[in-house]
Amino acid sequence: MGKVTGFLEIDRADRKYAPASDRIRHYREFTLPLSEAATKDQASRCMNCGIPYCHNGCPVNNQIPDWNDLVYQGEWQEALRNLHSTNNFPEFTGRVCPAPCEASCTLNLQDQPVTIKSIECAIVDRGWAEGWIKPEVASHKTGKRIAVIGSGPAGLACAQQLARVGHEVVVFEKNSKPGGLLRYGIPDFKMEKRYIDQRVTQMREEGIIFRCDVNVGQDVSVDQLKAEFDAVVLAGGAEKPRDLPIPGRDLVGIHFAMDFLPQQNRRVGHEPLHAPEPILASGKHVVVIGGGDTGSDCIGTSVRQGALSVTQLEIMPRPPEKENKLMVWPDWPLKLRTSSSHEEGAERDFAVNTVKFQGQNGVLKHLRVTKVDDKFQPIPGTEFDLKADLVLLAMGFVSPMQEGLVAQTGAKLDARGNVAADTLSYKSSQEKIFACGDMRRGQSLVVWAIREGRQCAASVDQFLMGSTVLPR
Repeated sequence: MGKVTGFLEIDRADRKYAPASDRIRHYREFTLPLSEAATKDQASRCMNCGIPYCHNGCPVNNQIPDWNDLVYQGEWQEALRNLHSTNNFPEFTGRVCPAPCEASCTLNLQDQPVTIKSIECAIVDRGWAEGWIKPEVASHKTGKRIAVIGSGPAGLACAQQLARVGHEVVVFEKNSKPGGLLRYGIPDFKMEKRYIDQRVTQMREEGIIFRCDVNVGQDVSVDQLKAEFDAVVLAGGAEKPRDLPIPGRDLVGIHFAMDFLPQQNRRVGHEPLHAPEPILASGKHVVVIGGGDTGSDCIGTSVRQGALSVTQLEIMPRPPEKENKLMVWPDWPLKLRTSSSHEEGAERDFAVNTVKFQGQNGVLKHLRVTKVDDKFQPIPGTEFDLKADLVLLAMGFVSPMQEGLVAQTGAKLDARGNVAADTLSYKSSQEKIFACGDMRRGQSLVVWAIREGRQCAASVDQFLMGSTVLPR
C-alpha cells in the first residue's frame, strides 16, 4: 500500500467516452484513457484491505492490490508481469469485462470503488506499447499433441498455457479468423480486433498452430482428432440462442442478435458475410428484445447503421437506480445499468412481454406487447402496438449447439444441455476429451472463460504428464 491516505485524498476518476455525436459515426473504440499521472493517482486509492474482497469478485484471481501498488510506485513492467501471472489477456477483460471486482471493492460501499478495470487496461496497453510483451517459448517439448476446438477466450487461454509447458497445440476454428465471439460477437466499438490479432501473432510464435475454416464435426470428425491427438479440449461457445416462438415468428425482419452482430463485424474486418442476406438497421424502426449486454451491442450497432429509432424491451421489472449496499455488497448487485449504447439513443421499456408479431404480405410491421406483473403474467388492458421493421432477439443462449461436434463426442450433457465436466478435472465422460468455458458452464463472461481455459490446461497437463506446474 504505497499511499496510506490515497483513498481519503483522491476521488474516483474513470475513463471518459468521446461524445455520442462523434462516436456513432464510426466503429472504432471511443474510450479515452487516463493519463499516466491520473492512473497512478487512481491506483494509490487502493486500500490493500486485510481481506481484499476484490479477489472474491475476480474470476481469474487477479492480485489487484499488488499491481495497484506497483503502478503507484511506477513499476509498470513488474505490474504487467504480476497481471499476466493470472490473466493471459488483460487487454480483453480491460475492455469488455463488467468488472465484478469493482462491485466487490470496499470503497464501493461509498460508491467510490477503485478504477480497477481502467488500471488493468492501462498496464497491458503500456506493455504492448513498450514492447514488453513477447512470445514465451517453451524451453523443451513434451512430444504430446493437443487439439483445442474453439478459439474464443477459453480456447485461447487453454492453448497458450499448454504451449508454454512444451505441448504441441493445434487450435481449430470454424470461422475465417481466430477469436470466436470476441471477434464475431463483440462490436469493434467495444474492442477493436487488432488486440486479438496481436495475441494470435504472439501465440503463433510460441508454436501454436491455428487451423481456421475447419468446422469439427463436419470437416473433420471427433474420432479423427482422438486418433491424432493425445487430448481434445472442447472450448466452443454456448451458441444456441433462446427463441421467441409466438405468432408471426416467421415474418421477414425477425433475426437473432448473433445473426446480426457478426455481419457488421465482418464488414468492419473486410470479410465475406457468410449469410444468405444482409441484415441492416438502416432507415428502420428497430426493436431489441432482451436487456443484457448482447442487446446493448445491438443498440449501438443499429444506431451506427442509421436506424430511425431503437427500442429495447425487457420482461424483467425496472431495477432500482441504486442497490442497498449493506444487503448485497460484496456480491454483484442488481441495479439499473446504462451502457454507452443506451446513451447513444434508445428507448427502454421494462416489465413487458411480446405476445405477437404482426405484418403485411409476410413482412414484419408491428409488435403486440403487454405489460406483465411480478410473476410475468399479462396485465389485462395494458396491450399496445409497437412499430417495428427489424426485431433482434437478444434473450441469451441456452446451450452449445449439439448437432455435429457435441453429438459426435458422445459426451454426457448436464440438465441445461452443456457438456458435463467438473471444475477440478474438466474431463468429460469420454476418454481424452475435456471441456471448458461456455461449452461447459453455459453462457457467461469473457473473464470466466479465461479462468476455465487456464484451469482446464492445468488439468490436461496433469492428465498427460502426471504432474503440472501450471497454476489453477
